[in-house]
Amino acid sequence: MAKRDYYEILGLNRDAPEADIKKAYRRLAMKFHPDRNPDDASAEDKFKEATEAYEILADSEKRAAYDQYGHAGVDPSMGGGFEGTSFSDIFSDVFGDIFGGAGGGGGRSSVQRGADLRYVLDLSLEQAVSGDNVEIDVPVLSACEACDSSGAKPGTTPSTCPDCGGAGQIRVAQGFFSLQQTCPRCRGNGRVITDPCSQCGGAGRKEKRKTLAVKIPAGVDTGDRIRLTGEGEAGFNGGPPGDLYVQIEVQPHQIFSRDGRNLFCEMPLSFVDAALGGEIEVPTLDGRVKLKIPPETQSGKVFRLRGKGVTPVRGGGVGDLLCKVNLETPVRLSEQQKQLLRDFKKSLAEGAGKHSPQESSWFQGVKDFFDGLKS
Repeated sequence: MAKRDYYEILGLNRDAPEADIKKAYRRLAMKFHPDRNPDDASAEDKFKEATEAYEILADSEKRAAYDQYGHAGVDPSMGGGFEGTSFSDIFSDVFGDIFGGAGGGGGRSSVQRGADLRYVLDLSLEQAVSGDNVEIDVPVLSACEACDSSGAKPGTTPSTCPDCGGAGQIRVAQGFFSLQQTCPRCRGNGRVITDPCSQCGGAGRKEKRKTLAVKIPAGVDTGDRIRLTGEGEAGFNGGPPGDLYVQIEVQPHQIFSRDGRNLFCEMPLSFVDAALGGEIEVPTLDGRVKLKIPPETQSGKVFRLRGKGVTPVRGGGVGDLLCKVNLETPVRLSEQQKQLLRDFKKSLAEGAGKHSPQESSWFQGVKDFFDGLKS
């Protein structure tokens, strides 16, 4: 039975680059691998066919012979004369990066950057709006000074791992597969410590607490982060330290709430001041200011004090302070005060609803609603 064209098997044009050949084989190998298709007898044949095509086309010399002479140029029985490559080498070359390293060997670098850290900093609204300088106490893994972060007892040095020969990885054979894995003995470092440092136990790092000064810029808000470069955990084997990220959390305020550049507050107002108007004091983060209340102010009215908000940390104009009126009902009235209110209510009733336009329109709406249900 004639063999299929190798390019056709991989679904490629004859001028396909090497990267596309490898990509196409990876796709087919994952699709037709026998372990993934235990009930499909044809899958193994397709898998072997794709592997054979990749073996030829991934090798520049074999590919050139195949392009010139076809299957005869690469078939040893027909004088092709090329030495075959084992399937395990092919599979490791294509899938090595998935299973722990490329087929070329070599361990990962033992020099590693330290981990980044996060510190949650609680601030008052005043601190966040105006900015501040604060000190924080942070526990971090710092380089062990006793062993100079080597992890070995002073006067000794780590030795090359006997299992991986310093590569940090070992090759494990599983049937016809040959995979690379991180060396379990040295955990990929390529070195082992036979006589560990008594101060850090061989880790090369130990926990310390350090006090850091943090400058809080004006206008920060919850969720903002300040990066302190190099203040994270120490690196491994001389690697650079990580960074410390200070995350801002603004605590709830007794009077104000914040939304971006604007501040909000709710302001109680007596019904007398709301009806007659007047002038009241309103608190701001800069101090107290006078606010003129016009006559006949309704509950829920919002007054805007421009420029009394927040200047955002990322720039832009200063925000405003929005004060919402909450009409306050008087409590613990004397009998005389209650009688005055009864007389006042009676006088309002004589006005035929002109003193309470919202009330009149609301009741008219209710009447129209029920009349609509009857019709």
